[in-house]
This record gives sequence, structure tokens and C-alpha cells, in this order.
Amino acid sequence: MKLALAQIEVRAADRDGNLERALAAVDRAAERGADLVVLPELWNVGYFAFDAYERGAEPLSGPTLARVAEAAADHGVALLAGSIVEDLAASAADGASVPAEEGLANAAVLFDEEGERRAVYRKHHLFGYQSAETRLLTPGESLPVVDLLGFRVAVTTCYDLRFPEQFRRLAAEGANLVLVPSAWPYPRVEHWRTLPRARAIENLSYVATANGSGRFEEAELVGRSAVYDPWGTTVASAGDEPALVTTDLDPERVAAVREEFPALDDRRDYSR
Repeated sequence: MKLALAQIEVRAADRDGNLERALAAVDRAAERGADLVVLPELWNVGYFAFDAYERGAEPLSGPTLARVAEAAADHGVALLAGSIVEDLAASAADGASVPAEEGLANAAVLFDEEGERRAVYRKHHLFGYQSAETRLLTPGESLPVVDLLGFRVAVTTCYDLRFPEQFRRLAAEGANLVLVPSAWPYPRVEHWRTLPRARAIENLSYVATANGSGRFEEAELVGRSAVYDPWGTTVASAGDEPALVTTDLDPERVAAVREEFPALDDRRDYSR
């Protein structure tokens, strides 16, 4: 399976421009033979554009995800639509299962190559440090893992990387590829390099991080989208400018590593 991480430039509150840049990146990824394309966190409004969250919020059936689903179907590629600001009440009115009857969520939506919605992951761990996310958003509850393109695919989002128990739960559910749309800023570059690599090593799994590129009034994104294999080796990466990161992934490699080094079999339950 060929994976493409679309490290696009994300501009604050520029929903139309961000959408066109995202769709253009999907076009380029499809031209390069990608089977699965991943967009960054809150690429439609920009993570640090907190004032734009409410007016930029949409339900899962809204126009932004409709365009993304259409692009997936047109190109025959699976597509993780990074994440958007979701209007929970509007999604509930459409019949979607939501964690609250009102409010906003940071929702990542995975479409298959026919443009069908396969999973919705709402960010569990909301960032409070110099951020309005905890005040503005509702955390998610579910941890979907789906079969896609020969993998067991799961999604987490940005700050979730700091909570290894979430990734261990996904490994227990059989996940062997975790996609992490993000909006990771300077100066925490070493954290960004270390945490996803650690999650890959701990769980003997592929971990792919799709970060944005761009500057906001209060922050600048580090870019550096990357893919780590089950040994924690970096198999593809970018700098901090807009880029398309592509690499081939093999689910049999995960199985082989787990057979050669069966650390997951030695886990003990510390939940009590």
C-alpha cells in the first residue's frame, strides 16, 4: 500500500483556500500512485485560529467533507480527511452518533477508495497548554479500528501522542497502522520526533504523522511529517515547508516484526 502524507500550508480561517490546497495535494498524491492520503489536523480552519472554530464548524455531512469524499471516489484512493471542526448538534440531527448533544469536536474522518465514510475519530486528549482547545471542544469517546487496504487502521490526533495507553489499547484491538493528523508547533520539535517513534516501537506498528505547514499569529507549525516502521525506523519524512511524503507500507512487515520480537505477548494488565 502506498501512503501519502499531505503536508499542506494551512492558513488561519482560510477555509476555501485551505480546501483547494488540500484537494490539489490529493490530486498530486493520486498521480504518484497513492492508495491512502492523509491530511493534517484542522486543516480547514487552522488549529490556532480559535476565533474561527464556531463559524467554520460543519456536520459530518457538510460541504468540506463532501468535497473530500468526492475526491476520494474520483481518484479511487482512501483518504483520511485530517480533522475538521465538527458541529455536534448538526451531526446528531443527521443521525450521527456524537459524544454530546451540542458543542464542537475535533473530528477526523476516514473515507475508503469509493468515498464511503469508514470511521470517525474525535480527538480524545484536548490540549490546554497555551491553547483554547479544552474550552472550545468536546472530547471524543470511541476508538475505531477498521480494515482497509490490507491493514488494521486506527486514528489518533496530535496531542494524543503523549498518552501511550491509548496506542496500547489500539494495538490490543489489532491496529498495525496508526494515522496521526497533527498541528504540532515550534519549539517542541524533539517531542514531535520522539513521541511517534516511541509509539511505533512500543506497539510494533507503523505510525504515520501528517502535520501542517504554516505560521499563525501565536505559533508556527514544525511540519516534519513522517512515517515510522514497527522497529521505529523513519522510512519517510519532510522538512517544515509544504510537501507530499510518500512511502510503501507492507502489513506483512508488521507481522514479521511481531513474530521475531513478540514483546506484545509479554504485556501485563496494570489497569486495576
